[in-house]
Amino acid sequence: MIDFEKLKYQESFKDHCGVFGIYAPGEDVAKISYFALHSLQHRGQESAGIAVSDGETMRSIRRLGLVTSVFNEENLQSLKGFVAVGHNRYSTTGGNTINNVQPVIIPGNGQSLAVSHNGNLVNAEKLAENLKDTKRISTSDTEILALTICQDKSNTWGERILSSLSKFQGAYSITACTKEKLYAFRDPWGFRPLIIGKLGKSYVVSSESCSFDTIGADYLRDVDLGEVIEIDDEGIRTVGFIPKKEKKFCLFEYVYLARPDSVLNNRLVHAARQKTGEMLAKEAPVKADLVVAVPDSGTSAALGYSKKSGIPFGEALIKNRYIGRTFISPEQRLREQGVRMKFNPMKRIVYGKRIVIVDDSIVRGTTMKKIVEVLRECGAKEIHLRICSPPIRWPCYFGVDTPDSKQLIGANKTVAQIKKFMQADSLKYLSLESLIKASEQEPDSVCTACFSGKYPMKVNTSFKKNVFEVNC
Repeated sequence: MIDFEKLKYQESFKDHCGVFGIYAPGEDVAKISYFALHSLQHRGQESAGIAVSDGETMRSIRRLGLVTSVFNEENLQSLKGFVAVGHNRYSTTGGNTINNVQPVIIPGNGQSLAVSHNGNLVNAEKLAENLKDTKRISTSDTEILALTICQDKSNTWGERILSSLSKFQGAYSITACTKEKLYAFRDPWGFRPLIIGKLGKSYVVSSESCSFDTIGADYLRDVDLGEVIEIDDEGIRTVGFIPKKEKKFCLFEYVYLARPDSVLNNRLVHAARQKTGEMLAKEAPVKADLVVAVPDSGTSAALGYSKKSGIPFGEALIKNRYIGRTFISPEQRLREQGVRMKFNPMKRIVYGKRIVIVDDSIVRGTTMKKIVEVLRECGAKEIHLRICSPPIRWPCYFGVDTPDSKQLIGANKTVAQIKKFMQADSLKYLSLESLIKASEQEPDSVCTACFSGKYPMKVNTSFKKNVFEVNC
């Protein structure tokens, strides 16, 4: 059988990255960054990096792999300083290569700029035309962004950043540092999260509040739309703003991308997901014996569905949390048992039962189809699928890795056809209106493009990965 964990990872939407920054004289900023990145691991699992400055020298460790495989006690000791930026990466623009690992560091004239980027520039190709005579080593839009800032003629780094922002189109929530200062800035639409916290007398910036909980920091506020923040030994201040657009925060953050214990726009993600389950139970009731989640993405919503419907919540698929992604291919007999290595179905729980399976979304549909097959083999009497978001019909161009429309099952099949493909007894999706209500955000303040096809700005729909040629 199929390795469901790997399949789920391949099929799910993946956020571009997790970013972190800290300005903390007297603290071990490298180790603090490590623990913060560990909390943000869900936002990017292909590579990790930390850049640290002591005021004179900027040092970095940037490698492919998970946070725990990139860093250790010994190499973190080599990163001494008072200001740092960190990054977890999942590639959307530019492939998964060592040259694309972040933070991107641009040296020159005794200065250095390290940039960690969450998002995606939709005009990076056009910006790259202005860099034809500039040496580049990566195929990522982040290096293009960083070089654009470095080539600005303004007097200070803060002014260079602010001057450059009007040139960027798309999504960017960024932590950056020079040898002396920490910066944070965000696009004028606010697609991706970026928050500021206080750690003792020091300041931290992160993609999500769950990292603040890990390192003991207190949330202060969000980085505002189009705002440039500067942090140094004089404290924190706003360098300036570029004109705000209409806020378009990514609605899919509440569906899947963010950790359930994070707070986004004053809304606990777990509470939002639980509410989607409750609303779906009201929109799509069914007679059943057991509500189960696809671990772990559907758990919060499944709890909500169970609560509202009165159908008991139970576990039918047990996830082995000690098996990660592996590069060792098992021999055929073990490969066929792969589902029981990652998601082991409990036959005694499932047999003869009418099951409601709750999950956050369906992308290609392959994973859910296999889950239905396995539960059928275990003797489930009926299988009803309840998905706590609308069908995904359009790709994202603002920092989430999504397949093109040809690979999105929601773009190519009706709900009835998807149900037949899954071989489920019923299939229901949550309405877009209910999903927005569960997020407790204003309808006009969220980006719904992957569900509605309504992009906040004009995008090149032929946009592909690895489109940026390297000029070495």
